[in-house]
Amino acid sequence: MIPTPKPKNSSTWRDTYYHKLFGLKAANEAQRVLKHFTNERPNDPRPRDAIHAIRDWAQDKRTLDMKTVRHLSLQAHAAAREAKSEAAKYAARAAGQAVGTWHAPAHALGAFGYAGKATIAGRNQPPQPR
Repeated sequence: MIPTPKPKNSSTWRDTYYHKLFGLKAANEAQRVLKHFTNERPNDPRPRDAIHAIRDWAQDKRTLDMKTVRHLSLQAHAAAREAKSEAAKYAARAAGQAVGTWHAPAHALGAFGYAGKATIAGRNQPPQPR
């Protein structure tokens, strides 16, 4: 096993390989369940925008700052409140948590948790008419 350096505080994590890995994994997990939201609200880009932002940052395609991350996260959570089905709500919340990974890597856990809830809720609801 290769030892990895342990950060002394969260600010030493900013923009590290592991921080970006958490962001990318959270983005991928939120993307996996986004269909539950887009099936219900195909013209609402807010959760998708949050996912794209954290993925692009993790892949060094853009920079982020706290103001932008906060806006994207709050918008994704607002979209969740407007959704009707539980699966759609949880999928949008997964996106909001994923982008929050930029601020605090532990938000990735929230993205995984909400994605799991979206998956379970999606199994228990009838298919949406197109």
